[in-house]
Formats: sequence, C-alpha cells, structure tokens
Amino acid sequence: MNSINQSSVKEAMNEKSGLQIWWRLLRPHTLTASIVPVFVGTMFALTRSEINLFLFLAMLLASILIQAATNMFNEYYDYVLGLDNEKSVGIGGTIVRDGISPKTVLRLALTFFGIAILLGIYICMESSWWIAVIGILCMLFGYLYTGGPYPIAYTPFGELFSGFFMGTVIIGISYYIQTSVLTGSVIWLSIPVAIFIGAIMLSNNIRDLDGDKENGRKTVAILLGRKNAIRFLAFMFISAYSLTAAYVIAGILPAWSVLAFLSIFKAADVIRKFRGKTNSLEMMPAMAATGKTNTMYGLLIGFSLLVSNFF
Repeated sequence: MNSINQSSVKEAMNEKSGLQIWWRLLRPHTLTASIVPVFVGTMFALTRSEINLFLFLAMLLASILIQAATNMFNEYYDYVLGLDNEKSVGIGGTIVRDGISPKTVLRLALTFFGIAILLGIYICMESSWWIAVIGILCMLFGYLYTGGPYPIAYTPFGELFSGFFMGTVIIGISYYIQTSVLTGSVIWLSIPVAIFIGAIMLSNNIRDLDGDKENGRKTVAILLGRKNAIRFLAFMFISAYSLTAAYVIAGILPAWSVLAFLSIFKAADVIRKFRGKTNSLEMMPAMAATGKTNTMYGLLIGFSLLVSNFF
C-alpha cells in the first residue's frame, strides 16, 4: 500500500478504537462489490420466476463473508511481505496501527471462509452441487488475490479477475440458484457490473500507485501511469453506461433501467476527484466515490428489475 509523510495517518483518517477497529478490518467501502452482484442477479431472476428469499439471504451473506475474508487476507499478507506500515493509507490498519495480532486476522479470515462454506452447502442442497465447485474457485481466488507465491493483486490482471469472479460469476450463481438455468442474457447483464467492480480495484491502484511501484508491483495503474489510468477509468465508466443503454434498447433490461443513469453524476465526480491529485489521502474521496458509483448503479439496476415486475 502507498505511504505518505504524515505524523499520524490514524488521526488524519479519523480512525477510532473499539468496535471500529474490527469494522475497518472488513473494509466496508469495498463490500458493495459483494452485495450488488447478488442483488442484481436475484432481481433478474425475479423477472423470470418467483425467488426463494432464504437462498437470496444465504447467497448474500456468503458473498459478503468471502469479500471480507479476502480483505483480511490482503491485510495479513501485505503486512507479512512488509508492504504495509503505520503510514499506509487505504487499509484497515488493524495490524500496523491497532496492534491486533496478524494470526488473529488470519484466523478470522479462515473463520469467515468456514461460515461461507456452510452457507454454500445449504445453497447446493437447494439448487445444484455444481455450485460448490464454482464457490471453491471463488474462495481460492479470494485467497490468491493477495496470498500465494504470485498474488494476482500485484499483476495487471487484478481488475479483470475481480470483475469476472465478483461480477459475472456471482451474478450468474445468484440467478442460477433461483431459476435452475443460466441464460445468455444474464451473462450480458453482468458485464457492466463487472466493469464497475473492476473500477473499484483500479481506483484503489491509482491511489496506491507510488507505493505499489516502489514495492515492485505491476498493476494496470503503474503500467499506464496515473494520468492514463484515470483516463482508462473514465473509459470503463463510459463503456458500462454504453452497454446499459444498448441493453435497454435490445430489451435485455427493462425501460425502467434508465434510472441507472442517475449514477453517472457520481462516476463523473470520481474522475474530478482524481484529477491533479498525487497524495494518497487526497485521493481517498475519489476511491470512496468509486464504491458509491457501483452501489448506486447496482441498486438502481436491481430496483428497475424489481419494478418491472409490477408495471
């Protein structure tokens, strides 16, 4: 993670003690990437058939737990590899600033994985055991994103893998467990969501560019340079909204889905907040706005699918 010359990042980021320590460890601003795909996939299934509320809730909780565990693996392995210190921005800071044992963080991540597995067993019993294979792959990706000998997060493929597994795969699973089929429409629908999730990862890497470069990472942001990476982020947003418009015209999404374009103002705000910034703390608002863009877009798409069932 990137580091800056601040006497106290803890004070600058208004980090508090108590339960706030554990809440920060989850990196709540990233959890939108696990909630939105499940919601969108389930609401798309609702346009085809009735849905099982318990399956939806189990899938939602399992997805959140896997994302939170992935964040904890990130916290743990970045500390073990010496990439994080008390000045690092964009992390929970549980280990380097709050003194929580690294082993405690690792055990908590594994516990979250264990609960997700139990939820996955229930989901498989109610749908198909093929879901178990896909679920294991998702958890393996969550671990390998920052763990293992060749962490994906340190390569140019972090955005691609994140978007695919957390966007396309999770939406596909959420749809399949409700309908028992997988259609081309749901795959097409997943692409804009996958792009927005990849955008969260890219914005994180733009913020951390200098520190990541010093530590030998080869992210897309580093390969493109900060200015071009911001331009590429804008291109990703334009692509996602263009696909959404095409889907509405083609009938893949209902006319109500034009509501999703209300989030375009937040996407534009992301680019404005990044431009001209080089300090990690200065870019934190842009990073947060990227997560909010994903949330707004995903919730509006899901809401439009829900409303289309009644009108």
